Amino acid sequence: MNLSQLKYAVEVEKTKSITKAAKNLYMDQPNLSRAILELEHSLGTQLFNRTSNGVIPTDKGEEFLKYAHNILNQIEAVEMLFRPANHNKLNFSISIPRASYISQAFTNMIKKINLAKQIEFTIRETNNMNAISNILQNNYNLGIIRYQSKQEKYFISLLKQKNIAHEIIQEFQYLLLMPKSHPLANKTDITYKDLHDYIEIAHKDYYVPTLSISELKKTELPEIIDKRIYVYDRGSQFDLLCSIPTTYIWVSTIPDEFIKRYSLVQQKCIDSTKKYKDVLIYKKNYQFTDIDKIFINELNNSVSKLN
Repeated sequence: MNLSQLKYAVEVEKTKSITKAAKNLYMDQPNLSRAILELEHSLGTQLFNRTSNGVIPTDKGEEFLKYAHNILNQIEAVEMLFRPANHNKLNFSISIPRASYISQAFTNMIKKINLAKQIEFTIRETNNMNAISNILQNNYNLGIIRYQSKQEKYFISLLKQKNIAHEIIQEFQYLLLMPKSHPLANKTDITYKDLHDYIEIAHKDYYVPTLSISELKKTELPEIIDKRIYVYDRGSQFDLLCSIPTTYIWVSTIPDEFIKRYSLVQQKCIDSTKKYKDVLIYKKNYQFTDIDKIFINELNNSVSKLN
């Protein structure tokens, strides 16, 4: 196993396609296929399943890719540490959960800066533990984590232990997001039972360290639902919602501009009573840059428009 193979595997995960990954890596598709097979052989396990929906990581593959991402991030951090500083470049980096209001704030921030300058911005959708790790090990400016309110004691204790400051952005309950053409789009008092015949789009890369994967699924995913499509990126979820009228997804409140753009509706489910919190995190004693302040202001503006 070598560094190039790690990069290859991460690119295949990102594109869900050997062909697309090979193109992005400027190499021939057969050579990339061979490299992935050699990596799987050296590890003694299959990392990817070749399916009609693309090249998808196996359970072992997901575990391997977490380590691969961490290794590559650490190498990038070392390179940045010893790279000559460019004080004219605007830098900003943040790890976030999947949330349209956060993406909106990030976009609005970019609209307000001087794009004539050199910029290097990073926004990464990931889980809570990676968001914390990115601040501690990879020099990210900020992070946003999301947890159920009943998990707050664990996360606040963890942040304190890691010397990370935090500010609550909002508390909310998940809503159902579905196409306007969905059979339940105009129904009030939707229950889990009502959802049984429809297809839930769910994200598979959630992770809470206090729970096993099986326990987490029971906590986050209603057992009565037996039709699910697991996705890993935002683009796939909106493509599916727009194309298949019997799909839905659980979300925090979506800004109106996204609702209109994709012809969607948000509905409450009376059986969904769990409360969640989105929390801004950063190193204690960290001094916000001007770019950070613009982002936080836009984030607060986005939240205020949701209520």
